[in-house]
Formats: sequence, structure tokens, C-alpha cells
Amino acid sequence: MSSPRPLRALPLRRNGSRRGRTAAAATGLAAVVLTASALPALYGGASAEETAASAVTVTLDPSYQHAEFEGWGTSLVWFANATGGYPDEIRNELAEMVFGDEGLNLNIARYNIGGGNAPNIDNEYLRGGASAVPGWWAAPEGTTHEDKDWWDPENPEHWNWDADANQRWWIDRVKDDVTHWEAFSNSPPYFQTVSGYVSGGFDASQDQIRADSVDEFAVYLTEVMEHVEAEHGIEFDTVDPLNEPNTNYWGTQLGPDGVQPTGGRQEGAHAGPELQQLVINALAEQLSESELDTVIAAMDETNPGTFVRNWNAYTEESRANVDQMNVHTYGTGQRTSARDLAKGGDKPLWMSEVGGAWTPGQDYTSMENGLGIATRITDDLRELEPSAWVLWQPIEDKNEGHSWGEIQIPFDCTAEDTLETCEIETNTKYDTIRNFTHYIEPGDHVIGTDDTATVAAVKDSEDAAVAVYTNNAEGAVAVTLDLSKFGSVDSGATVTPVVTSADGALVEGEPVVVDGGSATLTVPGKSVTTFLIDGVSGVAEDAAMVQDGHVYRFDGVQSGKSIAPSADGTGIVLQTDDASSAAQLWEIDQLTDGVSNREQYQIVNAGTGTRLAVADGLAVLESAEGEPSDAAKWYLSTTGDGTYVPVNVGAGVVLDVWGEATADGSPVQTYTPTSASNQRWTVVDETVLSAAQIETYTVPGYVPDLPATVAGVYRDGTRGALPVEWTMPDESVWDKTRTVNVKGVATDPLGNTFKTKAKVSVDTFAETAPASAKTYPGFTPELPGTVVALGSRGTEASVPVEWEEPPAGAFDDYGTVTLEGTATLIDGTELPATVEIEVTDPIEVNVATGDGVTTSATFTEPGYSTEGLRNGVLTDKAWSNWKSGAFNTADTITVTLPQERDVTRVVSYFWSDGGRPSYADTLQVQYLDSEGNWQNAGDPVDVPPDTSAAPVVDVEVNAKTSAVRVAMTADSGDIAGWIILSEIEVYAKAPAA
Repeated sequence: MSSPRPLRALPLRRNGSRRGRTAAAATGLAAVVLTASALPALYGGASAEETAASAVTVTLDPSYQHAEFEGWGTSLVWFANATGGYPDEIRNELAEMVFGDEGLNLNIARYNIGGGNAPNIDNEYLRGGASAVPGWWAAPEGTTHEDKDWWDPENPEHWNWDADANQRWWIDRVKDDVTHWEAFSNSPPYFQTVSGYVSGGFDASQDQIRADSVDEFAVYLTEVMEHVEAEHGIEFDTVDPLNEPNTNYWGTQLGPDGVQPTGGRQEGAHAGPELQQLVINALAEQLSESELDTVIAAMDETNPGTFVRNWNAYTEESRANVDQMNVHTYGTGQRTSARDLAKGGDKPLWMSEVGGAWTPGQDYTSMENGLGIATRITDDLRELEPSAWVLWQPIEDKNEGHSWGEIQIPFDCTAEDTLETCEIETNTKYDTIRNFTHYIEPGDHVIGTDDTATVAAVKDSEDAAVAVYTNNAEGAVAVTLDLSKFGSVDSGATVTPVVTSADGALVEGEPVVVDGGSATLTVPGKSVTTFLIDGVSGVAEDAAMVQDGHVYRFDGVQSGKSIAPSADGTGIVLQTDDASSAAQLWEIDQLTDGVSNREQYQIVNAGTGTRLAVADGLAVLESAEGEPSDAAKWYLSTTGDGTYVPVNVGAGVVLDVWGEATADGSPVQTYTPTSASNQRWTVVDETVLSAAQIETYTVPGYVPDLPATVAGVYRDGTRGALPVEWTMPDESVWDKTRTVNVKGVATDPLGNTFKTKAKVSVDTFAETAPASAKTYPGFTPELPGTVVALGSRGTEASVPVEWEEPPAGAFDDYGTVTLEGTATLIDGTELPATVEIEVTDPIEVNVATGDGVTTSATFTEPGYSTEGLRNGVLTDKAWSNWKSGAFNTADTITVTLPQERDVTRVVSYFWSDGGRPSYADTLQVQYLDSEGNWQNAGDPVDVPPDTSAAPVVDVEVNAKTSAVRVAMTADSGDIAGWIILSEIEVYAKAPAA
């Protein structure tokens, strides 16, 4: 995740107002930004636009490497069917733009085996015929859509081996650029469907593939692949017989004659999980009997969530017949579930199709399209961990009037057209995709990062790496690349930026020399930047989370509690974190020798010595003697945010807190991956490296009471409290002023001991240094609890202080208020103290990012969290209420502060999902009054459904409160139906810094 941002004070002028900072304002979107209170700026009077670029540090982690990247690809399908017969100068130009080195540089092609409607059906309804990829059969004269039992694959007259000439032209043109061929089907031939139409059933939710024809469908696919291989000199590596099967997308609507369809614009066939398996198993048998080396990929489902439901319904036999898992990301929930199913099944995973538009209508210049696809690629690679990423089709029909595709050309050009009369145009997706495809190449390995806007990879054959950063914000961002986890960073290592923005595509900048293991480069707003990193290699010894001999705590993201052995020692349960408990610590032993995302581990309790395993589907603790079976081996999946999902190697299940319980003693069991927070665990290295030393003071003649604990030094810094025993010197040592060093021994929960030292200054004190504070009119400040006592030997000792009560109205006016107090030394001696409080104009800070703030929602899509709404990142997908089935018509998010504040306003940042208005219809901000009742802050706000930039809603509150909430409705039909937010900022008055 991005580095935490500091509390931001935003500039407001006294007796005036300002508009909220919003991408929408810059693009003309009518975002709702209401008048806010007038407060001065923290930044010395500078406006937000005049401040320096925001900053982010991105740590690249080569210790978590994905499988060898197979590459980037596309389906041929409609665009190849439409353009394969175009004049040479047009189709060759298109081929270069898609597969050429200077173009999209794709190396994977998915060939569509068309189904084909009956001869009596006019295919104009299928996008003017463009999506009517021809079938390979030849029907007897007079055959109609009602004739579905005539086809005999053994009859050569029932085959048309001259079919699909246009798509096959593309095969010949690009086969030298393609390293992996995949065949796929959107629908069987019409005669193998229930409805008799390749565009789907009359009920789009009912099975469309005839169960009694699955064997013949398998023959059809296999025979076509064998023919194409023989005729065109290619080999199909994989075949997927299904496409988005368990959806209601594929429906045919008939016109008034009851024969000719008027609705259903493309081939497609619904198939529930049971029918899917019939198709897969029939195809597996047919492939085994053929000469093909092709294996099955499945099931090209529309989104990871539906993919997971399908896969979980498959039998072991059906799963075994699938060699590669294919999923689309038109929906993005549960990406990590698909990831973990693939790991549990030990299968490669592809993101095998996606496309989209991030602006309404046809737009060739807006960076929103380029940023949208770049964000999708980044999220897919980070969360899915696929070995290939494939476009639906980069060439789209310009006549459709939308911004799908990266290259647009009319699909009705003729043999007489030229590049001048059949014009090709590109949008910004064409440019930003090349920031990925030109630099992350087949054979490279995607690696971990801790930033959601960044994807990175190590190069296959060079001492080099690449990182791609997508800046969705309006302003520039200073990106610091932390390269400390590489094993070697050459003295002359450099980072060269390649930037795509509104100012140009793939513009290479000057190299920046790496200094001290990092390099900082500033990228422009609304841009995608590829960082070419030369001179790095290997993996640092301490880069990986898992280190030999270390112990770890598994802290539940949902529960906030640690995993510990159950009372009877046979299972695992939740327990409140106890830093002194060895039973809450676990040794993680790496069993495989590598740095991949599929390394295997055993997890052994440090207190009991028992090993975590799965038996009969349940999490158990077993003896750690002997080599672990697969049931006692685990993968550890992460997106780089410090949380992990343990995936069992043998059973393919993950650790799961059943019922999202939080009570101590609640069982931790196993379940299929869901991407929910009750399956994610913050893994904390609790290995004590040393004990911290302390400094304190005393006065002559007084033996100090040294603390009973000292902090431990861990990989992530100094923290915690280790019990310590001090070896005190003779009491006479304390009789005169001097410095005394006292030795001690600290002990960690495992019984390991560490030397430490207390440096004690013996001194005399007669005065304290004046303290200071700031406030604003009408606000009683929190005064310091300690002051500095000044010793005669130069000692500065922090001592407790009690302040006099300020007189009524002391802070009502501007100026300086002085209060007296009494400080107390270690021996009880009292010293006078003073504090000067300056009363000035308040500033406004976003208190939502502060310590002690909690968030909640009435509903959250699994895999997301309300905590992401306060991470300071205004352009990520933080919270969503998407769900399968009917969407919620209302949801509320609550932000609770640790104490009352003078809240001035609440700012809500919406997020557009794939160019769709995934916003609320209305938004009502409320605050909690002193009697515990919710009060409206003004009237409900109508959120504009414009998708050219996500709305930002800024609502005045101006109330003293300890909690606010954002109540939203979504039921108009003018929006997507679900709501996504990037951030909620809660601004409050604060004393000036």
C-alpha cells in the first residue's frame, strides 16, 4: 500500500471559502463541493495547488516472485472476422499495431472456434455480422434452425474446411509473433444448442448447450483444432470450450415472425457448473484420443467471484481435467480467491479476457481511458498473480460509438478502401498498455510491491527490473523506489522513466542515479510511468518475510486477535494478543528452495512444538516429527500489504475464522477462499534481535526505581516491553552527581536473554524549561503532561507536571496565555513550571487518518475494508458494497473519532468501476450529538452520475462530535447499482502547528 500520508491541513481563507480539491473540478465534472469553514493553511499560506508534489515510497520485493510470465495477448474473434478480408495495407497495419514490436507487442492469441447460426438466419443482428464468426460445418440444402439432429462428424460433406477465412488470415499473419495459441468457443454450433441459436437461450439463465450433444461438441472442437494446426502450421497449447458460462448474458430475442432474432448481439451459451463439467470431461476424453497436445483451460468466467462458485462445484475428476484456470475480470471482487484456488490446485492461472471504457461515448484523448486500463492491469497482476494477461479485443468497431478497444476502425470498410478512407484511430489505452507490454516481457517474473498503484518485475536475462506506476491523481507525485530488497545494487545503477500522459506517449526521460539504495523521480498527474531499473539483481538475505530461526504472530485482520493452540492442544483458536505468550508465536520453516509466490512452508507452534495441518477438512495441530505431508504444508499469499492468506497445499483450503467470530477461544478452521478479512492474517516478525537501552535520572542520595521492562529491537524497529532484571550497584554510588551505568538482562517470551543497560544521570535540579502549546479561540487545549527539568550537570529530565486550572474564558481571545504549574522530581521534590499557550487562528486537518479512529459499514464487499477509506489515497478502490444478486439500495459508513472534535466538513471520494457510475444517488452526512443522537449536516446531496471523473462530495458539518457517518442511497437506475468509495476525509479544527 502507499506510504501513509501525514495529516493534511487544507488552506481556507478567513471570511471566504474554497472549492474542494478534486479531479472532477479539473475536468469540468459537476462534483458537489459545498462551502466549508474559513481556516488558514498549515503550509504557510500556500494554496493546495502551490504545495509540492505529494510523495510515495514504493518498495520492490524480489523475494516474492510470480511464475514466469507467459505474456500479453488478445482474442482474435470479432475484429479478425471483420478485418481479415480488408485490403493488405489496412490489415497489415492493424497486425503491426497489435502484435508488432512498436505496437501492443502481444505474443498470445486466442482463436475463436465459431458456432454458426442456421443457414436461414440472417446474422445482421450479431453486430452487423461482425460477431458472427463462421462455423466449420456444412448443412444440407434446406436446413433450418429447427433441424438440429442432422450433423454427422464422420460425414465429410458435413464439414466446411474453407470456413473462417478472415480470422485464419490473422493466424498466418501473426503466427511468427505468437508463442502461445489458445482455442476457445463462445457457443457450440446452433444444432448443439437448446434454442437453436448461437446467441443464447430464450431464457438466458437456463442451460443452453444440449447435454446430449456434449460428445459431438467435443468432436467438433477437436476436429477444427486438428485442421487449423495442419493447415496453418501452428499448435494449440490450450483450449477453453466455455465462455462466461454461468451468467445471464446470453439470450436470444425473436422478432414478430418467431424465427429471425432481433436481440442477442453475440455468440454465447449459458452453462451451469454441472453442464460445464459434462463439456470439460467430454473434451478431455476426446483430446486424449486425438493427435493434439492441447490441454484444457477453463472456464473463462466473467469475474473471479463467479469463477470461484463454479470451481467449488466441480468434482475432483473435473478439476483434474483442467490444466489451466482462466478467468475474466469484468468484475473484480475475489481476485485473491481465484489466486488461492489456483495455488491450492497447483495450476497456472490466466486473466484471459477483459476490456472496457472509462469514459462515456467515443473519446480518443482523455487519459481516463488509459488510466483505467492501466489500473486494471496493475490490480489484476497484483491480486490475481496470473501468468498471462489477455485483452478481449484491442480493435473495435468505430461505428459503435464507444471507447472500448484500444484501436478503432470501421468494421464495414470495403475492398476499395485505403488507410485514408478507412481511418484507424487509437485512444490512450493503446499508449498506456504499451507501458506494460513493451517492458514486462515473456520470461520475466512479476514481483511484490507494497503500493497498490505499482506493478513490478525482474527481467529474465538482465541485471534489471521494471516498475510501472499509475498516477490517477491530478497532481504530480514524487515516487521513491526503494531497492533495498535486491541482493545487489550496482554503484552505477540507474532508473529511467518512460512516461505516458496527455503530453505524449512513452516519452523517455533522463536516467536518475540510484543513491543509497533508492531513487526518487517525479511523475506528472494523470500519467502512467514505466521505470527502467538497470543494475539490480538477486534477493537480499533479509528481504523475505520468512527468515530462518525467526518466530511470527498471525494476527487476524477481521478479529484483531492472534492464532494460538486450543485448550486441548489439538486445534487452533483466537486469543487476545499477549506479547509474553510463546503459544501465540509460530516458526515458519521454508520447505522449498526458491523465491516464488508458491514456496511451501510448515508452520510450527513455538510454545508447544506442534505443527499446523489439515485433517478431514479441519485445521489441526499434529506432531512435528518427521517430514510434513502435503496436508501440513502451506503457501503464503500476499498482495504486499503485510497480510497473508495461508493456503493448504494438500487440501487447497485456507485458514478461516468461522462466523467471523472475535471472542477468545473462537475456533480457527478452514474454508474455500473467499477473499474476506476473516481469512487474512497480518504476519508480524516477533523475533527479538536485542534489548533496547534506556536513559533516566535521579538526584543525589536517591536510589532510582528502574523500569521493570525495556523495549525489544525487532526487524521492524523498537517496540514492546520485555521483562528485565537489573544488577543494581551499591547504594553509595547514588550519593553524588555522576553518570551511572546499570547492567540488566531482558528475557523474551521464548526464554532467550539479552543484555541491556540503563544510563542514569545523577544530578541536582533547580528549575524547569518553559513549556508551550497552541490553541484557537474557544478551544481548551490539551496541555503537556511533562516538562523538562534542567540539571546542574546539563541533564534534561522529563518530569511530570500539574497545571493550574485556566480561568474561565482564558482562551476566548487571540494572544498568549501563561499558566503556572508544579513539576515533581523522582524524589518528590517540587519545582515551579510555566506553560505559554498561544491563541491563534485554527487550521483544518483530516483527523480520519489519525490514531484511534475506527470505521465501519452496514455492508462491505468481501475483500475490501472500510479501513482503506482513511489511508490517504484518493484514487484507490477502498470500499465497495458490490454483491452478487440484488444490490443494496442503501448503505452507511461510520467514522468514529477517539475524542470529540470540532468537525468542519466531511469529504467523500467516489470511484468509477470500469467507466461505470458506481456512485450513490444521494449522500447524507450526519454527526453524533452530545446526547448520542444522529443529526443531519444539511440536506441530502444528489451525486452526479457523470463518469468522466469520479465525484467528490464536500459537505459542511461545523459541529462538535465524536463520530460522523455517510448515509447513501442507490436506487434510481441512473447509476451502476453498487457504490465504491476511495476515501472519506473528516476535517476538524486544530491548533496551528
